[in-house]
Amino acid sequence: MKSFVGARIAFRFWLPLLLLLWLAAGSRAAEAAPATVEARLARLEAKAAAAPAINSGDNAWLLASAALVLLMTAPGLILFYGGLVRRKNVLGTMMHSLVLMGLVSVLWVLFGYSMAFGEGNAFCGNPLKHLLLRGVGTAPNSDYAATVPEQSFMLFQLMFAIITPALISGALAERMKFSAYLLFTSLWVTLVYFPLAHIVWGKGGLFNWASTGCRMPVLDFAGGTVVHISSGVSALVCALVLGKRLGFPREPMPPHNVVLSLIGAGLLWVGWFGFNGGSALSAGGLATSAFAATHFSAAAAALSWALCEWLRKGKPSVLGAASGMVAGLATITPASGFVSIPSALLIGLAAGAACYLAVTRLKARFGYDDSLDVFGVHAVGSTLGMLMLGFLASGQVNDAILSTCKIAGQLVPLAGGGAQFFNQLRGVLFTMAFVGAATFVILKVVNALIGLRLTEEDETLGLDLSQHGESAYND
Repeated sequence: MKSFVGARIAFRFWLPLLLLLWLAAGSRAAEAAPATVEARLARLEAKAAAAPAINSGDNAWLLASAALVLLMTAPGLILFYGGLVRRKNVLGTMMHSLVLMGLVSVLWVLFGYSMAFGEGNAFCGNPLKHLLLRGVGTAPNSDYAATVPEQSFMLFQLMFAIITPALISGALAERMKFSAYLLFTSLWVTLVYFPLAHIVWGKGGLFNWASTGCRMPVLDFAGGTVVHISSGVSALVCALVLGKRLGFPREPMPPHNVVLSLIGAGLLWVGWFGFNGGSALSAGGLATSAFAATHFSAAAAALSWALCEWLRKGKPSVLGAASGMVAGLATITPASGFVSIPSALLIGLAAGAACYLAVTRLKARFGYDDSLDVFGVHAVGSTLGMLMLGFLASGQVNDAILSTCKIAGQLVPLAGGGAQFFNQLRGVLFTMAFVGAATFVILKVVNALIGLRLTEEDETLGLDLSQHGESAYND
């Protein structure tokens, strides 16, 4: 009797369950075998539309480019700058670049990326939009790079934020307190770099030619204004506010190890392919074009600088050729994704001559102590590149400049000509005025709070021992 009752209970329990399973199986079978070919095609199209539009080739190139840009800071800039200073300051100078890899990265996570690329106004993104990188994941952000995860774009842009203040350190080398340097760079990237990146590249930025509205279209492919003019002008202000090194220019202050600088210069050239080529944000033809323009401009500028030095001094120096190469790279940066190879050669030839004159004649004429010639190479070079781009920008190289910018509903082509030259000039002048004023104020604030300059005793001893308690060479 008990077994009979149990069987009835089991039957009542299992029968509805079996019916549900049979219905579900029938439903899945119906789904697995659509009635028509059209239904199957509709399902495939819906699945494709729902999938993230990530291109693995684009993503691989952008991540590799991010690594190349980081290589420019360490070991590229570390070795280049480290070899140019005196023996007693080599570690302190290297530390100026090394520490920013940590400091700027943390600020970038906290609010930097949000200020640069979050939605905001024409001058700055909302620092709370992506606080702690909230909302920045593996899905693409179509406002910037529609075929790669936004995290990849974020990492690529971070490397630019690291190297820019590191470039400034070449002008204040051998005489700034390390504590003052940390405070200065923290304030500088927050108040200068992050807003300027938004103005030029951010969604709704004042100069962003590819953004909705296109208010004041300024072409800057990879950082002529954001990186080089900003760092170069800031370097000049730092040199003027800090004053000259003890003994400058009476005492000779030759580089302590040119070999280190040449190795660093070579790494900068290699890394710059990621700097400019990666700014295409894809692995297509535009990346190739920017890569080629970068190389040929650097080559032409190295020859141009060496020839100028040969004619003026009777001998071309190895360090001069390396400096010319860096000048060519800085000058082509804003133009690399917009100009042809012949135009890149022309820009490089002009860069070598112009930067050589700035480093030798201009610096001597005004007597400022820009220790490692950041202003003469980066600010002068990229200003020249920005202005030449106004005439040389080609729609055949980058057709987006012919079909993207609309002002008051009217399509405005941005190919080379008088109108675009004027746009470029406005961008350069705004950058110089904004960066120069902001840097001056920041320096005065830092000086009032903790002081900027080493004591005479510490400066004589050198950065390595006075600021870090160690020596680069113990022989």
